Amino acid sequence: MPQRPYLIRALYEWIVDSNEIPYVLVDATVEGVQVPQEHVADGQIVLNLSSNAVRDLNLGNEYVMCSGRFSGRVFELCLPVMSIKAIYGKDSGQGMVFPEETFPPAGSDDNQYQVKDLEPDTSGVTAPEQFSASDAAAGKQDPKDGGDDDKPKLRLV
Repeated sequence: MPQRPYLIRALYEWIVDSNEIPYVLVDATVEGVQVPQEHVADGQIVLNLSSNAVRDLNLGNEYVMCSGRFSGRVFELCLPVMSIKAIYGKDSGQGMVFPEETFPPAGSDDNQYQVKDLEPDTSGVTAPEQFSASDAAAGKQDPKDGGDDDKPKLRLV
């Protein structure tokens, strides 16, 4: 399952909580992107997603959707999550640039993410030495302690 929608939501909240303006860099060439084309440059557009700039923001798992004003007219924005290349705070520039990801088609039975049962490799594993509370009470030293007097000791009372 892609992590990008979860990271977008988390970073959006963090940026807003930090009193910054959240910006997203969008690849406008991705299928399904709906943005005002007159504001696209080199196939990309930067959008301000603050509550002052957009209405009805929905940060979904497949799409980021909202409405915004461009040159005085309202425009419904639809951004497939995979079109969002970065999210960052306007003033600090802190945020995240997302790596290229491939998303399995919606509803596909792509088994590349199957969980497989694996047996643990226990070769070379030895049982730990037993050290009990009664050993500690009798003044015996824990064999894992190694006798290093500089380490703080746990004392059972």
